[in-house]
Amino acid sequence: MELAHTTVLLNEAVEALDIKPDGIYVDGTFGRGGHSALILERLGGKGKLIALDKDPAAVAAGNTWRDARFCMVHRGFAHLAEVLREQGAERVDGILLDLGVSSPQLDDARRGFSFRFDAPLDMRMDTSGGMTAAEWLATVDEGFLAGVIRDYGEERFAKQIARAVVAARAVQPILTTRQLVELVGKTVRTREAGQNPATRTFQAIRIFLNGELEELARVLPECVTHLKTGGRLAVISFHSLEDRIVKHFMRDMAEGDKLPRDVPIRASEVPQGKLYLAGKAVRASEAEVRANPRARSAVLRVAERL
Repeated sequence: MELAHTTVLLNEAVEALDIKPDGIYVDGTFGRGGHSALILERLGGKGKLIALDKDPAAVAAGNTWRDARFCMVHRGFAHLAEVLREQGAERVDGILLDLGVSSPQLDDARRGFSFRFDAPLDMRMDTSGGMTAAEWLATVDEGFLAGVIRDYGEERFAKQIARAVVAARAVQPILTTRQLVELVGKTVRTREAGQNPATRTFQAIRIFLNGELEELARVLPECVTHLKTGGRLAVISFHSLEDRIVKHFMRDMAEGDKLPRDVPIRASEVPQGKLYLAGKAVRASEAEVRANPRARSAVLRVAERL
C-alpha cells in the first residue's frame, strides 16, 4: 500500500484507538490511508475497517486495496450513521477523524487549495459536485463574504478583502488562485513573518465551501451514539476553530447534564457523562514537525465511551 503523503500523528492516533484484533473501526477521513494501513496491521482476521472519504481521488486510492477486512466508501463522515447502517455495524469499537485538507489535496495544483500554484480556483473536497470557489466568489454578497473570511479565517482585514473582491470581479471574473493571491496581497499590508497574506482567506473559503465546521459539529454526537462501551473516539485537528469544537464537545459529554446545586437528588441519580477523557491533548513531537512542517498545528484529542 503506497502512501502519497506523510501521515500526521500516525502512531499516536492508532495507539489511542486501543485496537482490538476482532473489533470494528472507522477511519472517517481516509486520505491516502496512512492511519488505515496501520489499523489493518493491528486487526486480526475477524476485524473490520470501514473507511470514508468525500474526495474521489482518495476513494480511488482506497479502492485499489485488496483486503477482505477493509471497506472503502465514497462519502464524508457527515454520513457516518447511514454508512454504518448499510454496513450492518450499528456499534463500533473506534472512530478516527483526521480533519482539514490533506497533503495530496494541497500538493495537487488542479485542486485549487494552495496559493503556491497558479490553478483553477476550485477548493472542493468532493469534486464530483457542488460549487467551486470561483463560482461562489462570482456571486457572494460582500457582507457575507467578509463574515466568512472573518469567522472562518480569523482575518482582521476581512472587510477590506471582501470589498476588493467585489470591486475586482466587476472588472473580470476571479478564476484562478493567483488572481486571488495577488488581490489579497495588495489588500493585506501586514502579516505574520513567513506567512503568505492570502493564507487566512484561502483557509476561510475552503472551510466554508466544504462545510467543514458544520459537518464536524454534526458528526461528533453521532460518533458517541455509535461507539460501543469502551470504544474510542480520536480526533486530529489542525485549526483552532476545529479544535475548539472538539475540545468543548468532549468536555461537555464527559461532564454530563449539569443540575442546579440546590436540586434535592442523590449522587447516584445525577446524570452521568457519556465520555471519559483519555489523557491530555497530544501534539506532534519536535522531530515530527522537523520532518513534516504541516504537523506543527496538529492536536489529537481522545475520549472513551462510558
